[in-house]
Amino acid sequence: MTRKILTLAALLALGGHAAAQTVLNVSTWLPPSHGATVAQNQWCEAVEKESKGSVKCNLLPKAVSAPPGTFDAVRDGLADVSYTVDGYTPGRFVFTQVAEFPFLGDSSTATSVAYQRIYDKYFAPLGEHRGVKTLAVFTHGPGIIFTVKQPVTSAAEAARLKFRIGGGNINELSKLMGWNTTLKPATESFELLSTGVMDGTFFPDESLQSMRLGMVKYATTFPGGLYNTSFVFMMNKARYDALSASDKAAVDKVSGEAAARLFAAGWDRTDAASREIQKTTGVQRQMASEAFINDVKARQAQLEDKWVAAAEARGLKNARAVLAEFRAETQKLK
Repeated sequence: MTRKILTLAALLALGGHAAAQTVLNVSTWLPPSHGATVAQNQWCEAVEKESKGSVKCNLLPKAVSAPPGTFDAVRDGLADVSYTVDGYTPGRFVFTQVAEFPFLGDSSTATSVAYQRIYDKYFAPLGEHRGVKTLAVFTHGPGIIFTVKQPVTSAAEAARLKFRIGGGNINELSKLMGWNTTLKPATESFELLSTGVMDGTFFPDESLQSMRLGMVKYATTFPGGLYNTSFVFMMNKARYDALSASDKAAVDKVSGEAAARLFAAGWDRTDAASREIQKTTGVQRQMASEAFINDVKARQAQLEDKWVAAAEARGLKNARAVLAEFRAETQKLK
């Protein structure tokens, strides 16, 4: 009789444990081998380990939304966890644009960690990504001009070509530069370039491999990047709020700067691998001339003035000083 009671108690305990387990539906719109998808999976493993198995991830077989709709998909509960590009919905986010300016840093780690620190200090309290639980923010590696048929050695040459871009500050900068650019998700790049609809694209190095852009033959680089792209890694707020205190603590411990470093490390690793592959595939790389760089700086100065005004209108005090602090932070992390 005693043995039966003990067995029943053990079964009830196991049933209670199973019922308490939280399974998060996790979506990605990038390929399974992409550094960002891999980093998201690593975050899931870290959460499971930190929560002692109380929180697990269910990796969905396909994205729950096209990339531009991912933020709303997570907010509305179509997925519990995912990431997206802030610039895919132009005008929606303002503070995030600070991480998209040219000449910030030569690695994803430098810009991502600096961005996370500035975000936590200034932007999160102002509710930049209200509607979701922000797990981390990050950027990809330095942005480059990639072209198919000819190199780009000046702003004037770029103006004669058609480019796919991902949005954000580079969209506004391109307009000021007089460039012919079209806002499209990264996942459409192969079709646009392979069919000749576009002459080139603005991307970090890794994208040549992850987006299978073997048709690209020329690259124009800039010190610190022509641009960066800000990402938000997020969780459905109701799902986060429903977690136990210990599970929230587990999620929080592996998020923030820890998650930003995880995504950035993946990007830096794949950027470096891509540069090695480019040596064998014949991609011709060149650094932009001083004149080209100065052309960009002149136009970008106008956008920074515009950002300062827009950020302060949304409640950020002394936005120019925040921008200076962000740049100083990226330099510390080089």
